[in-house]
Amino acid sequence: MPNSTLTLAQMLIARRSLTPDDDGCQKIIMHRLAGLGFKSESMIFGEVENLWTKKGTDGPLVCFAGHTDVVPTGPVAQWESDPFTPVVRDGLLYGRGAADMKTSLAAFVTAIEEFVELHPDHKGSIALLITSDEEGPAVDGTVKVVEALQTRGEMIDYCIVGEPTCTNQLGDTIKNGRRGSLSGNLTIKGIQGHIAYPHLARNPIHMAAPAIAELAQTVWDNGNEYFPATTWHISNIHGGTGATNVIPGEINLLFNFRFSTASTVDSLKARMHEILDRHGLDYELAWELSGKPYLTPRGTLATAISSAIREVTGVEPELSTSGGTSDGRFIADICPQVVEFGPRNATIHKINESVEVADIERLARIYRLTLENLLL
Repeated sequence: MPNSTLTLAQMLIARRSLTPDDDGCQKIIMHRLAGLGFKSESMIFGEVENLWTKKGTDGPLVCFAGHTDVVPTGPVAQWESDPFTPVVRDGLLYGRGAADMKTSLAAFVTAIEEFVELHPDHKGSIALLITSDEEGPAVDGTVKVVEALQTRGEMIDYCIVGEPTCTNQLGDTIKNGRRGSLSGNLTIKGIQGHIAYPHLARNPIHMAAPAIAELAQTVWDNGNEYFPATTWHISNIHGGTGATNVIPGEINLLFNFRFSTASTVDSLKARMHEILDRHGLDYELAWELSGKPYLTPRGTLATAISSAIREVTGVEPELSTSGGTSDGRFIADICPQVVEFGPRNATIHKINESVEVADIERLARIYRLTLENLLL
């Protein structure tokens, strides 16, 4: 199917699917797969459109997952061409979503089409889980679809998320997990007063400083084979009235843990509260968990996609858990093996986002060979 993936990628890029607007992308995918026998459900939560489409009922179930929504373009005048008019120039396909992640979506579809044509009697089942709420709050997208599937008792055996994972060349990186993200809003209370009469006030900045130093120096864990050690960092800090002669009444800190599977949410919370309590602080602390860590150790799925990558590119992929969060963190609740693999990520979210044209069909071939490794 020469250039079929490029053509479909261009169709998807031309849709102005700024998060959470799908702008018809999922309908293109749904109609394209209907002829292969896929049964589709549009799952709408709030203003977010999601697509769950599946062919077959037997196991194992291989799912491709991704998102149609894209981030804002930034100043359009700074783009060399309109961000929603896909253009091939100097061997690159330009457009918002080219790398993140409409090329992967197109490659999912054409890989499935070719696989089914070549192997109509394959074992197992194939599904796609597509959302338009990955780049936004991510509260009415994949997480809600997963909850619905879980309620129905539907599980997935293997899932490939099409996030752009590669660094220097197609095939160099597979994400087999992601760190968790746990944030906190901490207010430490003191007593406001005149700075010339410190005995009549309590300076929360001074009281907080030793605790902050200990938190910054704490070794939360040592990571493991797949993850670096958990980190804790302050992202914002504020205290004071703006006057130089007033001791503030409170200080506010925003902080974040990026944590591995070597720690848990409860263990991190407990250790932080212990430090704050031991320093005798009067404080309020509100927690927000935006993503749990997930990990897929080396196994059937990682082996299958690694083999496909080597065959197509000659590259030996590295398993990595670096980077921010992805929707893989939700899918891991109903799928024991989740990996992320897609094109290079050098231009994602940037002006003049692009993907190498030569990589587009190679990506589809990798996905097809992975299906063959899992379902034949």
